[in-house]
Parts: sequence; structure tokens; C-alpha cells
Amino acid sequence: MFYERTVKQTILNVNETFPVLLVTGPRQVGKSTLLENLAEEGRKIVSLDNPTIRALAKTDPELFLQRYAPPVMIDEVQYAPELFPYIKTIVDKRKKNGDFWLTGSQMFRMMQNVTETLSGRVGIVQMLGLTNSEIFGNHFPPFEADPQQLIARIAQAKPMTVTEVFERIYKGSMPAVYKDDKMNLSIFYESYLDTYISRDIRDLEQVANETAFLNFVTAVAARTATVVNYEALAGEVGISAPTAKTWLSLLISCGVVALIQPYSNNALKRVVKSPRMYFLDTGLCAHLLGWGSPQVLENSAMSGAFFETWVVSEIYKSYLNAGKKPPLFYYRDNNKKEIDLIIYQNATVYPIEIKKNTAPANAVKNFSVLNILEQTNEEDLFTDAAQLKTTVGTGLVVCLASDVLPVDKKNWYVPAWLI
Repeated sequence: MFYERTVKQTILNVNETFPVLLVTGPRQVGKSTLLENLAEEGRKIVSLDNPTIRALAKTDPELFLQRYAPPVMIDEVQYAPELFPYIKTIVDKRKKNGDFWLTGSQMFRMMQNVTETLSGRVGIVQMLGLTNSEIFGNHFPPFEADPQQLIARIAQAKPMTVTEVFERIYKGSMPAVYKDDKMNLSIFYESYLDTYISRDIRDLEQVANETAFLNFVTAVAARTATVVNYEALAGEVGISAPTAKTWLSLLISCGVVALIQPYSNNALKRVVKSPRMYFLDTGLCAHLLGWGSPQVLENSAMSGAFFETWVVSEIYKSYLNAGKKPPLFYYRDNNKKEIDLIIYQNATVYPIEIKKNTAPANAVKNFSVLNILEQTNEEDLFTDAAQLKTTVGTGLVVCLASDVLPVDKKNWYVPAWLI
């Protein structure tokens, strides 16, 4: 079954703007499938997963590009970085947008070569797994704290019970797991991990011990939705803190984990400065931790962390699908006052709490820590250029409510299935 992807329009826009389109993301998220469905007649499609073709690309890139001349789609291009200088020569000569479509699942091996060789010639689109809305056939814009916009979604969105939500969390976001209802998830994710370790990690100098690395990935999964602590991760796996930092950066680079940075402002004192980490596929996360069923996960001590991880990943993907950097932060201070998520846009902060309840009480109590922002100026987080007064916008409580409902005059309950 082919799922129409929201990121499709972003890819088409980049294709019309740059001679080289590079779609990156983890394995099995549907990069090749989407591009193959978008490919026009006459575009050649070739994969460097094929050892013979890969050898030609590496040993004689000029001959390879004569055989597979543009327009062409080259899958898993990270296996032959030798191609990049020759692609540059061709695009500079032809000056035709959309000539090269590239996919890659190893950002950490590829990006330095791409940015150095194809600077100004390549448009990069990051693609992750299916969103909940895509599974239901919807293509919503990036998630924003706009109650009226969210109310308008209700006519299209499919309501979900807590059981259905945890079935989705347990299953994850890989398109392959939705092709067959009888698929054995344990076998699928175990094969996925084996492919990831053997193909994407084994030949990296940063990872000398595959077993220790797999243990590290499992330790990160167990700490999803928590503040990063390199010393604790290192101690649990038996590696050094610098190694833990390097390995986490690998997981981030290849789209397995996302870091949400703390929101900072001169007016806010004693703010925790470490980022929070989230697994971007809850199915893989659940498999790593050995949860046997959605019901067991729903009733576990980690159910809240998994629910928060799922909500954050859905919001995160909604921005990537639109070709935008997710403007997401969180808040925590030394008094342990915490706000799960903050959307920062146009000098306005929109606080969001994430709760696995239908109508959680006192969920907005910590939003008041942001009120001091409206009494001061700060430098814009992205430009560092202008002094702007920060406004506190509408607050949301993303939960298992059945409708978009007001908490009070400024805050709203929002069903998680509306993201």
C-alpha cells in the first residue's frame, strides 16, 4: 500500500529550484518509494545498494554518470561520495533544475561531502516515517497553537481512543509495518536494527564495538523524553562520556533521535541548559525496550514518556514535511518547573503540556513562569539581530480529550489525534 506523503509538495518545490534534490532520512521511511512514484517518464532509477553498480560508481564515477545520465535518481548515494565532484561538473554545465535526485540514509557520512562539493546546487529535504494524519489520508500544515485551525481539522481527522493511540505508538511509523496487518513487528524491527548496525554503523571509526553501540541505543530508548545526561548514559553502557556524546550525535544525524533545546531568555533565571532527547519512531523504541504488546505498554510506568515522545515526534514531523526547521523548545528550571514543549514563532512563545489523560487538571499551572517575558525584551533566537518583545501566546494541553475545548480564556485542550 502506498501512502500519499505530505512532504511531497516540499520535494516538488525543491526540485523546481535546485539542480540536485537530496532526500535524507532513516532507512525504511519511504524515501525511494516516494521518489519512484514522483519520477517522470525518462528518469533513470539506480540504487547503490547493488554491489556491482556501487563498484562502478566508486571506481569510475565519470563512466557511471555517462551510463546513468540525468535526469536520474540515485538511491543510497552515500556509498559513492566519489560521484559528487562529477555531479557538480554536470550541473554547472547543464544548469537544469531537477537533474539529479539523490537519497541517503547516512547523514553523518554524506553531509560534509555534499555541503562542500554541491554548495548552492543542492536542496536538502529531511524525511521521517509516516505521520498519524498521513495514515488516515490527511495532509495538515505544520502544527500551531491556533484553536480555530485545530477545530477546523476535526471534520477530517479520525478520533482515536487511548487503546488506538497506544496501538499506533507500539506499531511505529515505518510504512512497511502498515502494508500487512499480520506482520511480525518483532522480526521487522530486529531486521531493521541488524541492517542499521551492519550497513550504516559497522564501517564507522566512531563505533568500534557494535554490541556496546546497540546497548547504547537501548539506553537512549529507555530515556526518551528526558534531559540528556551523557555521564549517566556512558555509565550505563560502560563507555566514556565523550563517546556517548559522539554516538548520540550519530543517532541524531541519521534521524533516529531528535534533540529539543531548552528555551532561553535573559528574563528567565536558573533555566536548565541541557536538551531533551526523543526517539523519532516509537515502534523501534518499544521494540528496543522489549514491550510485548500495546496493552502492556499502555499500562506501564513508561506510558507517559511514550505518549509524550509520540506527540513531540508528530509535531516535529509536521514541520519537516513542510520543509521547515521545527521551532520547538522546552522549559525547565532549577525549581523543577517544567513545560513539555514551546513553539517559538514571530517573537511569541506558545506553551504546550502533553498529558496522557482526557482532561488533566492543573496542566497549565507552569505556564505562568513565562509571563515575565512580556515585561522585557530579548534578542530574537534565530537572527540574534533585533531586540524584540516576547509575547506569550495561546497555551495548549495535548491530551486524550475528545474535542478542542477551552481550559480557560487563554489555554485549550487539544486531542492528540488532531496533530
